[in-house]
Amino acid sequence: MENKDFIVKSLGKGNVESPLVQTLAKTDYDFTTDNDRILYDNSLENFKKCGKSKKEPLSLEKAGPRKTLFFEPAKTKVGIVTCGGLCPGLNNVIRSLVNHLYYRYDVKRIIGFKYGYEGLVPKYNHEVVELTPKLVDYIHQSGGTILGSSRGNQDVGQIVDTLDIMNINILFCIGGDGTLRGAHAIHEEIERRGLRISVAGIPKTIDNDINFIERSFGFETAFSVANDIINSAHNEAKGAYNGIALLKLMGRDSGFIAANAALSTQEVNFVLVPEMNFELYGPYGFLKCLRKRLEAKQHALVVVAEGAGQNFFDIKEHQKDASGNIKKQDIGVFLRDKINEEFTAKKFPFSLRYIDPSYIIRSAPANANDSKFCNILAQNAVHAAMAGKTDFVVGYWKHQFTIVPIPIAVAERKKINLNSDFWWNVLEATGQPQSMVNP
Repeated sequence: MENKDFIVKSLGKGNVESPLVQTLAKTDYDFTTDNDRILYDNSLENFKKCGKSKKEPLSLEKAGPRKTLFFEPAKTKVGIVTCGGLCPGLNNVIRSLVNHLYYRYDVKRIIGFKYGYEGLVPKYNHEVVELTPKLVDYIHQSGGTILGSSRGNQDVGQIVDTLDIMNINILFCIGGDGTLRGAHAIHEEIERRGLRISVAGIPKTIDNDINFIERSFGFETAFSVANDIINSAHNEAKGAYNGIALLKLMGRDSGFIAANAALSTQEVNFVLVPEMNFELYGPYGFLKCLRKRLEAKQHALVVVAEGAGQNFFDIKEHQKDASGNIKKQDIGVFLRDKINEEFTAKKFPFSLRYIDPSYIIRSAPANANDSKFCNILAQNAVHAAMAGKTDFVVGYWKHQFTIVPIPIAVAERKKINLNSDFWWNVLEATGQPQSMVNP
């Protein structure tokens, strides 16, 4: 990686004074410039390394309001679309985008496209929604999205045709990895046609798996809701002799929800995530470790991320969902059946409860901290887009809000580092073995 990979594209020089200049005229507020950047690695070791090599350290562009804008507010028309699966905070982001555009930038024409990218393709004939502060006044109190959502690739040419015909100047795309890839494809077609339309991404992934972004909205709410479910599952496990509660949580390729939920409760005994290898049988295998736990404590709570243990399935050809993601086999049901088979065959007494609360978690309203986070993400997306930045996703790094080029953000998924302090904290909280792989 080089610093050039983190340079966000711009539609051109901003020549319009921002309305915020007058709003903040009597303060000493420092507006953001293109030279304001956040260090990717702010450790002393990296500082010394860069000093010796005389190489500029890797950095990300800081988000924030600019003194001058590319788009003239009174002539600007904005589109908003939500894509992919549901996630806590979608309505919060929509509401904050609308309010910030309307009240801070005096942008009065804001359109919501229904049901994801389908809403920009004529054949679906989905209605468009005129978004106003009055319409979005209370939507943050509900989960889901008032615009609806969908998965799947759509004709990029038709999408850009719609943007062009409707005179859309800025398109805000709220979604995860697949949505951002779609946003980048839309940007490329816009660029090919020589149009001046900004494409801005706001990262919505409940799995928190977008690279170069420490935290995505909805993630904290997800593991907070999971926390309550884990506590209930723990009671179920303790309520029976050799009781086992097996809980499957979301986490297709990254196990951040499962790991953070385990850390927050300190009641989980095993966390199984996609990043780790584990075996079922043998002296070091999971089933043996589970039995040892039951023999010692007479109950066990197991949390498994949906993408864990896919190596147990003999799949010749992977199927993909509408978003292009590989469909995962049901590891929760698989483990439930294997535990039943093993302990029944060994005549080991047990009581097993299997719980899958995925849809309950993703449709919950955002909690207070996530709601705050949604608002600031949306505000910074507006700042950057109005200044003419494009093909970017607004992010969060080292406790600072940033803007990152979409291509570098979706180049690969963020995963748990099993050699990190974070994972060691999980192992200490659960007491599970460092490895459940036989020598």
